[in-house]
Amino acid sequence: MGLTDGMRIDRWTADDRAALRGCKQAWDAALALEDPDGSRMPERLLSVWFCQGFTGDPAQAWFASGSEPGTVLGWYRLELPDLENTDRAFVILVVHPAHRRQGLGRALLRHAAGQAAAAGRSLLWSEARDGSAGEAFAAAAGAKQGIAGGIRRLDLRSLPAGKIGALRAGAQAAAAGYTLVRWAGPTPPEYGASFARVLNAINDAPHDEGVEDESWDAERVRARNDAPTEAMGLRKHTIAARHDASGEIAAMSEVSVDPDDPPWAHQGLTAVAKQHRGHRLGLLLKTAMLEWLAEAEPQVERVETGNALSNKHMIAVNETLGFVLAQPTFHNFELEVARVLD
Repeated sequence: MGLTDGMRIDRWTADDRAALRGCKQAWDAALALEDPDGSRMPERLLSVWFCQGFTGDPAQAWFASGSEPGTVLGWYRLELPDLENTDRAFVILVVHPAHRRQGLGRALLRHAAGQAAAAGRSLLWSEARDGSAGEAFAAAAGAKQGIAGGIRRLDLRSLPAGKIGALRAGAQAAAAGYTLVRWAGPTPPEYGASFARVLNAINDAPHDEGVEDESWDAERVRARNDAPTEAMGLRKHTIAARHDASGEIAAMSEVSVDPDDPPWAHQGLTAVAKQHRGHRLGLLLKTAMLEWLAEAEPQVERVETGNALSNKHMIAVNETLGFVLAQPTFHNFELEVARVLD
């Protein structure tokens, strides 16, 4: 009798705390093999993330349970972008290491493809660490490999005294004509429109072929940048560079801290508008952020960020600060829904 015989796949609902704990245990067990030194998503945040993305895209989560009550064998989360890239669904699929190689992953993938098809999606989009079971699974399913990415981490406890201040001073000298402003929580209304224009600069970052550009305005900043962070209970810190001559926001950087995981800070978006590049604003913002975190979040020990491996400029900034590339790196993958369902 195979593992999938008698297995159930049920949609997770917010009142099912036992299944949520089981999903987290399965994910933590998988991450213990692939990323033992990384952060872990707290249970409270996981429950919100199962229902919506970090930019407000709707999501759903499904879990597989066997004959033993309360045991989660594996799960997937399906995010359904509803503003751009509406031909795609982003899927994260996790099988507990103790239950792999028994057909569960294939069953979950097929179920996810069925849900994606029902939502009018033709492509599944995911990522997997290089050399991992997830990469082998994607290859066996016939997924097309996309761009490479990596996670970098900065251990604040090991920073030499005075390093960040010296780097900030050097960047400040190159950024004449710009003034830093900062806020905790939602974007102030007076900055909404120009902040949105900077977010549109993210479209210049490396991305997979066929991925549509995002289009930001002040309302989207409120609804899709600020509101999801508040719903997830994160403490978000934003620093922006304001161009003195025009009053426009020229660059921005965000970092969030989860109160249930206080030693970690997570870098969000960092962007510099095209016409304001070349003034070391990225380094200025990130050094200023680290100094602010030392004041506002003194318990933070490590900061985590992710980039496409081809994003040489931002990687250079991060490595100047002392960020170290975590291994293994990862690749994006794309898979046709119809291929899974055939």
